Amino acid sequence: MQEYRPADSRGHVRHGWLDSHHSFSFGSYHDPSRMGVSDLRVLNDDRVAPGGGFPPHGHRDMDILSYVVSGALRHQDSMGNTHVVRPGEIQLMHAGTGIQHSEMNASRSQPVHFLQIWIVPSRQGAAPRYAQEPLDPAALAAGFVEIAGPDHSVRIDQDARVLAAWPAAGAKHHAALDPARTHYLHVATGAVTANGQPMEAGDALVLGHEARLDMLATRDSQVLLFDLRSHTDA
Repeated sequence: MQEYRPADSRGHVRHGWLDSHHSFSFGSYHDPSRMGVSDLRVLNDDRVAPGGGFPPHGHRDMDILSYVVSGALRHQDSMGNTHVVRPGEIQLMHAGTGIQHSEMNASRSQPVHFLQIWIVPSRQGAAPRYAQEPLDPAALAAGFVEIAGPDHSVRIDQDARVLAAWPAAGAKHHAALDPARTHYLHVATGAVTANGQPMEAGDALVLGHEARLDMLATRDSQVLLFDLRSHTDA
């Protein structure tokens, strides 16, 4: 089973400095049929104008990942972390018992484009923690690479894994899938054909009971693949 979700089916909000597309219900956008996939609850495709950003606000009991496509994102939080996240890095904040943080465009002249991802953790009330790591461009160009997961140094507190690939135009990538699990493919940039489905930036494919993903990049691309518990297990 596979379900194609085109980019223009997402929710869209524009608030001055913020232009955001929501893959799932978030804020003022609500669609009862788009409440997430398994433990993947939020995937927001955010573009923040120079000097703009999200001022200090609170979260709890959520694993929050930031994946920067272009530009630079400045993170500050109540644990004392102050970092800039750039393309080629992955950041995770486990909110746990509660944390205050801000996410601002680090540039006064260039926009920042990033994906904000929320995954529901397996337990509540854990201690907050932070992780940020560089990605390996050569490995990502060669195939799918796990960039966050329960056994990864960027640790998700859930039976969920995030993989990424950066295929060049014409490259073919293949991934074996566990048909007992649910997978969600999101195209961050470029264009690919995945299991016969043409996809462009912002498009997604929900895969259930599938044993394989075959992907051809028709342009230089960046894609994320979420390996999740099945809907019946979630």
